[in-house]
Amino acid sequence: MKKTLSLLVIIFNITWGTAQLTCATATPLNPGTVTAPTVTGDAPTTACSLGLPGSNGLWYKFTATANKTITISTSSAGQNADTRVIVFAGNCTALNCITANDDYSGVFSQVSFNSVAGTTYYIVFDNKYSSLAFNISLSETAIVPERVSFNLQPVTAAGSFNNCVVDMNGDYLDDIVSVVSATQVVISYQQAGGTFNNVTYTVPTTTITPSWSIAAGDYDNNGFNDLVYGSGSGIAFLKANADGTAYTSDRKQQSFLVQRTNFIDINNDGKLDAFICDDNAPNRYYMNDGTNMNHNQGGMGDFPSGGNYGSIWIDYDNDGDMDLFIAKCSGGGSGPGGNIDELHRNNGNGTFTNVATTANMANPTQTWSTAWGDFNNDGWMDAVVGINSASNGLSKVMKNNGDGTFTDKSTGSGYDVGNSLSREYVAYDFDNDGFLDVLGAGNTIMFGNGDFTFIPNSTTYNLNATKRPIGDLNNDGFLDIQNGNTIMMNTGNTNKWLKVTLKGMQSNRNGIGARVEIYGAWGKQIRDVQSGTGFSNMSTLNAHFGIGQATAITKVIVKWPSGLIDVINNVTPNTTLNVVEGSFLNTKEVQDTQETFTVYPNPTVDMINFKTKKDFIPVDAKIYEMSGRIVLQAKVERNSISIKELNSGNYVLVVTDKNGKSYSQKVTKK
Repeated sequence: MKKTLSLLVIIFNITWGTAQLTCATATPLNPGTVTAPTVTGDAPTTACSLGLPGSNGLWYKFTATANKTITISTSSAGQNADTRVIVFAGNCTALNCITANDDYSGVFSQVSFNSVAGTTYYIVFDNKYSSLAFNISLSETAIVPERVSFNLQPVTAAGSFNNCVVDMNGDYLDDIVSVVSATQVVISYQQAGGTFNNVTYTVPTTTITPSWSIAAGDYDNNGFNDLVYGSGSGIAFLKANADGTAYTSDRKQQSFLVQRTNFIDINNDGKLDAFICDDNAPNRYYMNDGTNMNHNQGGMGDFPSGGNYGSIWIDYDNDGDMDLFIAKCSGGGSGPGGNIDELHRNNGNGTFTNVATTANMANPTQTWSTAWGDFNNDGWMDAVVGINSASNGLSKVMKNNGDGTFTDKSTGSGYDVGNSLSREYVAYDFDNDGFLDVLGAGNTIMFGNGDFTFIPNSTTYNLNATKRPIGDLNNDGFLDIQNGNTIMMNTGNTNKWLKVTLKGMQSNRNGIGARVEIYGAWGKQIRDVQSGTGFSNMSTLNAHFGIGQATAITKVIVKWPSGLIDVINNVTPNTTLNVVEGSFLNTKEVQDTQETFTVYPNPTVDMINFKTKKDFIPVDAKIYEMSGRIVLQAKVERNSISIKELNSGNYVLVVTDKNGKSYSQKVTKK
């Protein structure tokens, strides 16, 4: 009897030890917790959004008896196992990705998905980072209706670095940029109906790929966006030619460790500059003189050994110029203090002051990026400071008080009860309810309620950890997510929306740095136009708003970097509003003055004189305050007008020529 019992035990142990080693012999999982052995079985052929699988795997299966939300998580079984979980549906010869996760909480993983009764799901743990034993927990809960859902659409363009969604041909439709190699780029141009036309470009002399980040902006103002790559060995500028049919490498490579990159007009001269986070030294920036991008270093993040990761430009103090927030990490050997976030106030004279401590934004959290946006619609930019390590605390929700300080609203926000990690945190309104949401950690969207509380989607998404740029990729007014080689197309709902596209004239062509405001039954919403959000991605330059079930937009205001303000009344919902700088100051589309005329002296005491080019003959002139209010109308006589009666300050001059065309230029009265 003893021998028989011992033999049965041995047989049972052998069966348990081998059952979960292949898909065909996957071990059934039930609600509760079990301990997995070391990872020694067959590896899956794919790890879905996680990239390449490990060399081995453990296979389990779960057959749903009802439609429920299933959550699968791992934890320590006396060892610090670094787990990854991948969930498939289908059968062992044709498995379809459902979801996957790595590092949901520290080194442990967790996924949630909505099951369908009668469906068998295959749950695989690979050994990409560890083969050690661990615990597996499975739970079932009632399905909560999703706030937004997505349909998956494949992208046919290849590319290792496909984390850029932006208009590249000047039609204001978001395209997809896929960098195949240092010398090859594929742009998937959006067509009507959400289809794409792929065009491959060869870029000579480039030796860098955007292995850490990418940003887009039209830095030569020719109507076609250019690119800057950030990598572990420096940067590369890719410049579009005059008709957007070719790209060239714009400067000699410099070698340094780059993290986030941005295009921004630092000195507000109407030409985009480039800001570069340096991981090992003070930050760098390239000033655009109209011909060259000139390298500078220091003055905006001067910690000696770097630790600069996620830079984002916002106007946090509502003074009309863009300020700089730097999400810091202790990477790059930056040492003590290298992980303290920095907030650099733009002083308006080309200098910046780090005010993080007095503003209560000197967070020591280990963050690679921060989601900035007006989360309570009071007209001031707030922040969700996301974590990529919980070693110095959880993510923080920071309310802008409107007086240069921020208050921690994390308690009760939803970010105080989870320690999910991510490099990427960005703020967009995915469900168009009028309140900003955050795409960040936990393979989910945290949906904002407008009061600094956030609720995760009922199921997680099968998201790539780093490649997740945002844009409207079928032009339906709902924001989509490019997810590696798949587009997560937003299925939408009945909420209404507005998309605002910009064309700068005195300001940079993209309107980067502009503040867009919309007014209606909800009160006020704001967006700052930004190049480069999150840690590595480039998302749409179009300003997108959801307005819920509101039926009218009473007013749209665009505050341009030049100081010019356009006001558009009674805008129709569910439309795209195209705004040319100065076109809503009772003028026609304002033309570029560079090839037409110059004014002198500027600044001036009493007279403005015109030095004309080509066949330009000025006839009428109007002077506007920066608020948009007209303060002077005059006939141009002998190529001059008097502004003697105006008060000292900055104004916008709009001139109409003999052909009825209007032109603008900023002037200063002493």
